[in-house]
Amino acid sequence: MPSEGYHEPLDLLSERTRNLHRAIVSVMEELNAIDWYQQRAEACSDPHLKDVLAHNKNEEIEHAMMVLEWIRRHDDDFSTRMKTYLFTELPITDIEKAAAGDAPPAAPSTTLGIGAMKGR
Repeated sequence: MPSEGYHEPLDLLSERTRNLHRAIVSVMEELNAIDWYQQRAEACSDPHLKDVLAHNKNEEIEHAMMVLEWIRRHDDDFSTRMKTYLFTELPITDIEKAAAGDAPPAAPSTTLGIGAMKGR
């Protein structure tokens, strides 16, 4: 796989960049494995093998998430984007618009908190 190799001379890359590269390549490999296991499990006619393949897929998901968490902890740009886009409720393509102030304001809350009862 071409992405496993470096595109620049190693002596020009910091240890931080080399470690980030290792992590990114690892996530790519895990995602490939998840895809392969998903396809194999879905196509499998033997229910016991199907269960094993699904189990293996879930293990690969765990591995991918562990590496993504390492990346989040070691790269501020990834961390910022993850905090912006992950675990949100807005439509995915609206998140960037909302962050830039281009999206319409969120609908007002319909809950009746104490402020609402006081007319605020």
